[in-house]
Amino acid sequence: MHRRTIARAVLPALVLATVAVAPATVAQASPALITAMQHDFGLTAQQVQNRLTQEKAATDVLPAAQQAAGAAFGGAWFDAAQGKLVVGVTNPAAAAAVERTGAATAPTQVSAAALDGAKKALDNSAKAQPAPASVTSWRTDPRTGSLVVTLQPGARGADVDGFLARARQTGTRVTVATAPRASTESAGTVGGDPYYINGNVRCSIGFSVQGGFVSAGHCGTPGSTTAGWDGSAQGTFAGSSFPGNDYSYITIGNGWWTTPVVLGWGTVSDQLVRGSAVAVPGTSICRSGSTSHWHCGVVEGLNETVNYQQGAVYEMTRTTVCAEPGDSGGSFISGDQAQGVTSGGYGNCTSGGETWFQPVNEILRTYGLSLVTA
Repeated sequence: MHRRTIARAVLPALVLATVAVAPATVAQASPALITAMQHDFGLTAQQVQNRLTQEKAATDVLPAAQQAAGAAFGGAWFDAAQGKLVVGVTNPAAAAAVERTGAATAPTQVSAAALDGAKKALDNSAKAQPAPASVTSWRTDPRTGSLVVTLQPGARGADVDGFLARARQTGTRVTVATAPRASTESAGTVGGDPYYINGNVRCSIGFSVQGGFVSAGHCGTPGSTTAGWDGSAQGTFAGSSFPGNDYSYITIGNGWWTTPVVLGWGTVSDQLVRGSAVAVPGTSICRSGSTSHWHCGVVEGLNETVNYQQGAVYEMTRTTVCAEPGDSGGSFISGDQAQGVTSGGYGNCTSGGETWFQPVNEILRTYGLSLVTA
């Protein structure tokens, strides 16, 4: 296989939303990236640059801010209006120490540990007694100090009431929202820059790791073979999990190799991946896949359980980014930091929608992998 085939085939399904980091907390973005974010966020070029720099600073300060809050840590999120990280604190006495790290603070009644415990209890309840189909997802929201249970519009009945009662039994405030049910984003064979599974399913590559790449679990099962965008033999699913999780690890050979670059699809320039620091809620994030290519939005929430038709998937991240069939497995990235692989969502990139991803750090831990970084 000639060089262009390998490079293009490995990159296409990787996502690209990148920022090269300059001194300290200053973020430098390519002109194409700035243009793309101007379009998706309705900002000027300077406002995009300012936001990316502020988000980089927020990501950098999070570990110190969480440590300063200690047991009073009530979660964290990026506030675009303030342009900085906000940390919820359950004890006002902890606020000063947190603010010395450069973060802002907000009072909250519930610690992040308590919220996570309530979410885990509800997850365990759903594993023993599956949630009704009209319950689309549930997650923690540090900004409101509650469990957010999302229902399909018009959902009602004893089964829904029963699930909400189980949520309230965790002892945490429950907020009810509505949204269409999510579906996974794999697709039958069509043109584009995909990778193919067993010759008839198309998904998108996530991130290069040592020995291969990671993608969505619903795309294939262990032993499934993959081919690149040009149909040439590429690799094999070494591990896969769905439902419960939605991730996979594909080993590669046949002349393919790994690279820390993700494809910009001509919307932004191809850029480098430098790490996997977690983006907090409120942070801008972008996704690329082999169907709808490049789109941006914000992180809405972490640790959400999505109730697909095939079963629940846990510890997902919710975003306002759109996606379409065939985008499954593609990369979510914030700045130059890998975030996760596309799982599913609702809507499309014409009318809009929301998409969830499986965090990449969980995938790396599960399979003992290392990102290929610049």
